[in-house]
Amino acid sequence: MTTHLENLMRVAETKGLIRARDLADHGIPRQYLSIACERGLLERRDRGLYALPGAIQTEHRSLVEVCTIVPHGVICLISALQFHGMTTQSPFEVWLAIGESKEIPRIGLVKLRIARFSAESLKAGVESHDVNGAELRVFSAAKTVADCFKYRNKIGVDVATEALRDYLRQRKGPIDDLTKYARVCRVERVMEPYLEALL
Repeated sequence: MTTHLENLMRVAETKGLIRARDLADHGIPRQYLSIACERGLLERRDRGLYALPGAIQTEHRSLVEVCTIVPHGVICLISALQFHGMTTQSPFEVWLAIGESKEIPRIGLVKLRIARFSAESLKAGVESHDVNGAELRVFSAAKTVADCFKYRNKIGVDVATEALRDYLRQRKGPIDDLTKYARVCRVERVMEPYLEALL
């Protein structure tokens, strides 16, 4: 018969990152997190977030950790551009989209930049990527470009223009996707002259 500690390690290997509150689903008492940390089997990444030592060694580690801690959030704007390889910017913080009425999450692991999205915009164009067993939620390349134009006063028109240029040059997707998400973000008229100039 397997022990709680063995079950915990199996979950850690499968999921990559474990939230303390997820243990109830597996019938594992929370105190086993402390036991695993004391024995060096797990490391505490943030309040309520644990991982195998050295797990998720990837350039997207902080994005994955933020998605695990804030399951209702989506990686957006500069962080999404970086994920898609569509910017020369290298943000030291993680840009996260949350709903208009959601409480701002408190994370000690990384610095967050919060952008509030409407319910419709928060659901549109979300991609889910598996990174070493953990889920990374990020807006698609086309949705990110539209978001950049919507939040151009926050991130700069030059960043939005660079994102559009890279989307087209790298052939990240069809132009129809850009128009679709520009409509969702209500920036069709704003984007139109830039799109015409680059085509």
